[in-house]
Amino acid sequence: MIDEFVTVEKPQWCPGCGNYGILTAIRRAFDELGLKPHNTVVVSGIGCGSKIPHYIRTYGYEGIHGRIIPLAEGIKLANPALTVVGIGGDGDGFSEGGNHFLHAGRKNTNITYIVQDNQIYGLTTGQASPTTHKGVKTKTTPDGAFLREFRPIPTALIGGATFVAATFAGDVNHMVKVMKDAISHKGFAFIDVYQPCVSWNKLNTYAWWKQRIYDLEKEGHDPTNFEKAMEKALEPYRTNWEKVPIGIFYKEERQTLEDVLVKGIPVNESLEVDVSSDLRELM
Repeated sequence: MIDEFVTVEKPQWCPGCGNYGILTAIRRAFDELGLKPHNTVVVSGIGCGSKIPHYIRTYGYEGIHGRIIPLAEGIKLANPALTVVGIGGDGDGFSEGGNHFLHAGRKNTNITYIVQDNQIYGLTTGQASPTTHKGVKTKTTPDGAFLREFRPIPTALIGGATFVAATFAGDVNHMVKVMKDAISHKGFAFIDVYQPCVSWNKLNTYAWWKQRIYDLEKEGHDPTNFEKAMEKALEPYRTNWEKVPIGIFYKEERQTLEDVLVKGIPVNESLEVDVSSDLRELM
């Protein structure tokens, strides 16, 4: 039951924030996949959306800025039986955490990484983030953002992620479907969630996204075709964000990091640690 994943603590976000839809979608995805709170871990960093572990009744780890991926990888390697989901904002993931994001696909650890991509630093009240659209005025770019946007989906593809997708915070059903597919995938699964920030981003609103997004699956896209995936991943930048595909861009099966490093460990059983007599004397 979905109630298994609901906490007593209530979310403390701005009314209308896209995080509400994302939170609902994650809870539903966990429930529909038959996951259990005691076998599930949600890892986050710093930011508005990174408070999500407080609002989902699973194990949770709220780490430091930009370190979601290595924390999630370490948890998965320590206990491969766990379902591990990392979640955080675009600033956390692509600025402070950019180096980890670049290498996550190469390692292909069996984790899911969800980015709440609202094209702004929301928690710190409206500075430009790596995905802020060129020309947008923010507290740090009063004359308009002059840097080209970071390109998460093409970067994930080039980096070797074995599952790459995008979805929209205003469509909970679509988010649930994509999240279920990502969590079920064996390997590093990346989801870029286009998320309106109603307080600090006045360009990328719910209405703005709805006029531009379209579903790859309905267009007959083949997610096993890397070249087509890259073509679709670049489409928003080639069309000045007039056409924005969502859905699964690419997926493939490949050896995971734990396949190589975690051999012979009984992952379905509790691992007992033998504390030596010398160590006991120090405890």
